[in-house]
Amino acid sequence: MRSLITDSDLYLFNEGSHFHLADKLGAHPLQGGTQMAVWAPNAEYVSVIGDHNGWDKGAQPLQRRGDSGIWEAFLPGLGPGAVYKYHIVGPHGFHRVDKADPLARFAEVAPRQGSVVWDLAYEWGDAEWRQLRGQSSAAREAWSIYEVHLGSWRRAPGEGNRSLSYRELASQLADYVEWLGFTHVELLPVMEHPFFGSWGYQVTGFFAPSSRYGTPQDFKYLVDHLHQRGIGVILDWVPSHFPTDAHGLGYFDGTHLYEHSDPRQGFHPEWNSNIFNYSRHEVRSFLISSALWWLEEYHADGLRVDGVASMLYLDYARKRGEWLPNERGGRENLGAVELLRRMNSAIYAARPDAETIAEESTSWPAVSRPTYLGGLGFGMKWDLGWMHDTLEYLELEGIHRKFHHGNLTFRRLYAFTENFVLPLSHDEVVYGKGSLLTKMPGDDWQKFANLRLLLGWMWASPGKKLLFMGGEFGQRAEWNHDSSLDWYLTGDDRHAGIQRWLRDLNELYRREPALHRLDFDAGGFEWVDANDSEQSVISLLRTDGERSVLAAFNFTPVPRPGYRLGVPDEGYWRELLNSDAAEYCGSGWGNQGGVSTTPVSWHGRPHSLQLTLPPLAAVFFGLAEAQELEANPHQTRE
Repeated sequence: MRSLITDSDLYLFNEGSHFHLADKLGAHPLQGGTQMAVWAPNAEYVSVIGDHNGWDKGAQPLQRRGDSGIWEAFLPGLGPGAVYKYHIVGPHGFHRVDKADPLARFAEVAPRQGSVVWDLAYEWGDAEWRQLRGQSSAAREAWSIYEVHLGSWRRAPGEGNRSLSYRELASQLADYVEWLGFTHVELLPVMEHPFFGSWGYQVTGFFAPSSRYGTPQDFKYLVDHLHQRGIGVILDWVPSHFPTDAHGLGYFDGTHLYEHSDPRQGFHPEWNSNIFNYSRHEVRSFLISSALWWLEEYHADGLRVDGVASMLYLDYARKRGEWLPNERGGRENLGAVELLRRMNSAIYAARPDAETIAEESTSWPAVSRPTYLGGLGFGMKWDLGWMHDTLEYLELEGIHRKFHHGNLTFRRLYAFTENFVLPLSHDEVVYGKGSLLTKMPGDDWQKFANLRLLLGWMWASPGKKLLFMGGEFGQRAEWNHDSSLDWYLTGDDRHAGIQRWLRDLNELYRREPALHRLDFDAGGFEWVDANDSEQSVISLLRTDGERSVLAAFNFTPVPRPGYRLGVPDEGYWRELLNSDAAEYCGSGWGNQGGVSTTPVSWHGRPHSLQLTLPPLAAVFFGLAEAQELEANPHQTRE
């Protein structure tokens, strides 16, 4: 039978420019059998072993394809569902190992490690979603992301605490996310991984969704269902490292093939894992093919790229003498820089409606700027500085916050240097850090008020939003991947109040273009007063160029009646949201629906409002339109 792999494929693969390897390598069921192909350039012998041949290492050898490093063969009678591995004999016959297929489409359920021949046929129903997505601009749209670990979001009660399947999750997750008003879900890595406790970040199957929750078609159903409900899907993708499991990529053909051979560049001391050799052409083809695979085969709307900082710096998590400088004498990993730029260029060329989001924790310049301007080419970047500064501030008792006012205002100096996502992610509720609720100071009332205040500050600040599951109802316990979220808490009015507040924040964020249209543009934001550190009050305006939303924040448990703020427009400013409202289990301080301006110049603006700022609260105001005033004659201009 004629090979699926052409000479052109081999050329592109070996030069690092083949970005659809999954169409060529791995196991491809065809009429009468399966085409097999694997990259093992330094092997002396490669064969396919499995149940179908009694795991006989000599029964079905593959053949070299010239000097390309590819081994291939057509195996008659082998079809979908067959479990297999590659038996590889390394140079000089000394190294013999059984490996899972690096481009397997499916795998056995852990702890079993075999790859599975699989047909990926599926009839999608999300054409309308994909068409609408292609007509929108992420930068100007509301992006509110709910981060989820599928294995522990919700478990089956009375069934051994098992995780739900992809299909079981589909309607439950869609119902909940739609009710809360999030625009997207972001899934912690669903790529196959042997150790559940890694949360998916130790990937062995870069082309296979985890079999723990079902088949590839089941995962497609989950994505499809979310899309049909109007919810985007972002996948966490991990090119920064891979585990040392014997059946995985490490020392694949008896040599350091996927990983860098020098442990100062090829081994990650912090994560005890291997680091890809980003300068190797075939590795570049492999990783970029993986990224595109999830966007194209599984219809993902974006990739959140994990551990970008660890890729960019040769001295990441290393002491003096534990790393080697690059050819220019610097600490930048030039191969990783080139990989990321080529990856983003390839993705936006093939899928301009998709988004790539970098988890990059340093001040590397232009992460979310185009490659033709010297940037890395990502669409967005997590603002981890905002997260650290904000949580450090909110964890302080109110009386001490005035001495740390800069934690909240410093971000304005860099807020528009990148296209930022504001993350309160899974990383902030593990390893003894406590939950978002338990981080908050004070008695129980103050803890809930502070959490509502934190969320209000986040949703008012420029940037897209990301919140890890459980934060939306004030989970008390730190996240545990081995158990479900504590859903029973939502029966408590205080926890349900957090849910309602988050739901209303999402509704306001989506409804008011002023809060999202210019998230990445300095023209969409201005301080009203950023300097009232003595009272720990901050106020700001968000605008889309036509309409403004005023947001004010009182970070102390002391109510502030008669607080004057300057505003640009005369009229009645309706109170849009108030985190201290009784419906959120607040104390009920507020502004009786809104306040009219007075002709008193304040904060450099021609009009001003005298407001009541509730304790530990966020309040949002918008200028009432004429039709609103006609419908509500008691809201008169003064």
